[in-house]
Amino acid sequence: MTSLRHNAEPRDTYLDAARDCILDVGWRRTTLTEVARRAGVSRMTIYRTWADMPQLLADLMTREWGEVVADSLAQEDPDAPTIDRLVRDIVETIQRLRENELFVRIVDLDPELILPYLFSRRGRSQDGILELTVAALREAQAEGTARTGNPVAMARSMLLAAHGFVLSAHTMVDDDVSIEDLDAELTLALTRSLQP
Repeated sequence: MTSLRHNAEPRDTYLDAARDCILDVGWRRTTLTEVARRAGVSRMTIYRTWADMPQLLADLMTREWGEVVADSLAQEDPDAPTIDRLVRDIVETIQRLRENELFVRIVDLDPELILPYLFSRRGRSQDGILELTVAALREAQAEGTARTGNPVAMARSMLLAAHGFVLSAHTMVDDDVSIEDLDAELTLALTRSLQP
């Protein structure tokens, strides 16, 4: 799988300022004016880049989640079979998202920001993840290590399963089942679902 890591852009400083604001005070209390102040630029500089906070947040989430995926992919073993790499990448990305401070802060304070991506539409990050997953599935199918089937439908099904493990896994953890137990079960389920 190839990387989703973003290219450095001048506006990364503004996104960093927005990230800091959201971590400090949450989404509802973050304004473009505050982002400009933290970035050390005029409000108009920020307004020329983003018309409103939802546009800025969309770019911030795309960058942040892309970096999470890129960090996960950087850990992969290039000599491992394609299916093993794909499953490991998915589980690693899920784990990193659950621990990502921006993601945790949004889910804790402003969970409604995530709802459109669960109920209404896919986001750019989801499309990027799907693209990488489809490519890996096609490679594995060509090798004969993955079952036949529509790789687009397979990738989308895997992403739907991943949503639950990112957002709801904590609800299934108690004295009987650890998060590690759940991740091991996910690894097994994904691996077996892809085998020929």
